[in-house]
Amino acid sequence: MTVVYTLTEEMRAKFKEPFGTLIEGSFDETMNKMKSMIERFEPSRIISVGDVVSLNLHEYGLNPQLSIIDNKSLRTQIMPEKNIAEKTVHIVNPQGTITKEAEAVVKEALQKHEHVHIVVEGEEDLLVLIAVLYASEGDFVVYGQPRVGIVVVKVSGEKKGQVERWLNAMKPSKS
Repeated sequence: MTVVYTLTEEMRAKFKEPFGTLIEGSFDETMNKMKSMIERFEPSRIISVGDVVSLNLHEYGLNPQLSIIDNKSLRTQIMPEKNIAEKTVHIVNPQGTITKEAEAVVKEALQKHEHVHIVVEGEEDLLVLIAVLYASEGDFVVYGQPRVGIVVVKVSGEKKGQVERWLNAMKPSKS
């Protein structure tokens, strides 16, 4: 396992703010607003990062092409969701890092036209960045904003540039 990015305290503070459009509310409220956004913007794909948001999208019939989970919510173990993916990949990605392997698996999954489910041993949160980096412009990357709602990132050149700047600011690991 090779760590290529490590979260710094400066970057941790930046990640507390939503990176896209914050949709606040209950399950029904957020999913109804999400459905309206899908109808308005017609994304080619939906990519979800996080257990609760992935489960909610599936339950509402807004099935992401790629789901990235760690079987935890707010660092507490939860029951794994029903797997309806064509392909499931297990990876290791320690908390506060992005490994070379995790980056490669997300990149490869986004190049496929099948429903891929990535189960992370460790933490999936930072993989939002990798999903935005390798997604196509116009795709939606959706993640949870704990105790508030969900965040929808409409992938654009500007968002990809911001991700590249953030990744460059994350100190390289010495491992």
